[in-house]
Amino acid sequence: MPLTPPAEPDPEPKMNWASFYAVISGVNRHSTGIGRIWLSVLFIFRILVLVVAAESVWGDEKSGFTCNTQQPGCNSVCYDHFFPISHIRLWALQLILVSTPALLVAMHVAHRRHVDKRLYKLSGRTNPKDLEQIKTQKMKITGALWWTYVISLFFRIVFEVTFMYVFYMIYPGYKMIRLVKCDSYPCPNTVDCFVSRPTEKTVFTVFMLAVSGVCILLNIAEVVFLVGKACSKHLHNAGDSTMGAWIQQKLCLY
Repeated sequence: MPLTPPAEPDPEPKMNWASFYAVISGVNRHSTGIGRIWLSVLFIFRILVLVVAAESVWGDEKSGFTCNTQQPGCNSVCYDHFFPISHIRLWALQLILVSTPALLVAMHVAHRRHVDKRLYKLSGRTNPKDLEQIKTQKMKITGALWWTYVISLFFRIVFEVTFMYVFYMIYPGYKMIRLVKCDSYPCPNTVDCFVSRPTEKTVFTVFMLAVSGVCILLNIAEVVFLVGKACSKHLHNAGDSTMGAWIQQKLCLY
């Protein structure tokens, strides 16, 4: 009987970043100018770099990690000890969590459109053009949407800072060390283990964290812009002389 070659293992499934970007970019048209810059930085300098370059750099991280011993299991145990989570998976989780607050804004916009449609129908305006205009119109960041937008920005900042701290705790100094010494079981003694392409990985790590810092600054700038704009409107409105009236005005719209 002819021998059949062994079946090749299925390739590891990868994140569909194009669909991910399409989802969060729907909020872009309702954002401020700073929010649009943030989304561009997120896509160009984080998602594209992660997909095009970083994934190939870390593609051999497990196979390229070698220790000067033939003891079975020693390489795997030492690798798990010094690299408990892959940079790529940690960055992917960071991008997903950082982008998730934008979905709060998207859901709020969808809710406002649904309410607008109901009001149009109750008033007897059933013209398809009017209903289509509701779908395409840009929502102003006022009322309750203002609060949702600002809260989403605070969540982004918290997630970014948290992940930068996690990176620092797992990889002190954000450096990829060249040589590690491991004495974990089942290694027979203290063995030397070598990391593949440590300098290149360090450069990518610093770059990704620097872009993360830029995103934090953009989020802070957007919060300052929105709060400053709201305060300036409050000061120029003679009828709202108290902070309580200003907050009530912010909450008066759905």
